[in-house]
Amino acid sequence: MAKPRHNILILNGPNLNMLGIREPEVYGLQTLTDIANDCQEYADELGFDVDFRQTNAEGELVTIIQQARGNHAALIINAGAYTHTSIAIHDALKILEVPVIEVHLSNPMAREAFRHTSYISPVAKGTICGFGGHGYILALNAVRSLLDEG
Repeated sequence: MAKPRHNILILNGPNLNMLGIREPEVYGLQTLTDIANDCQEYADELGFDVDFRQTNAEGELVTIIQQARGNHAALIINAGAYTHTSIAIHDALKILEVPVIEVHLSNPMAREAFRHTSYISPVAKGTICGFGGHGYILALNAVRSLLDEG
């Protein structure tokens, strides 16, 4: 009997739709579509279904997180700048009850001081940063390990 496929939500916040254009020296030349395609392909190899989304709206991020409860086995989130400002996203993630992996393309600790605070990290199982788009693949591997454990 085939193992059931887990549905993984990969959620992206503000300005990530501008990857490839926005500060390529920091974020690289890969577009969010490139990253989504890589994630879909790798998730399929892992036996996961991926729901890959992006929004610039904080309230919409909160709503998507709330709707993920009971519908997704894990959440990979790159909240962009909201990482450093959003208590609302922090509170929504606390309700989720599934593993949360925080992803950043760059290393926030190697950047401006205001990026050193994360409201996501305290409610995440772990954080992957500084590996560009490959960080999402690393996060999918982390999710696989976490789901295999539980």
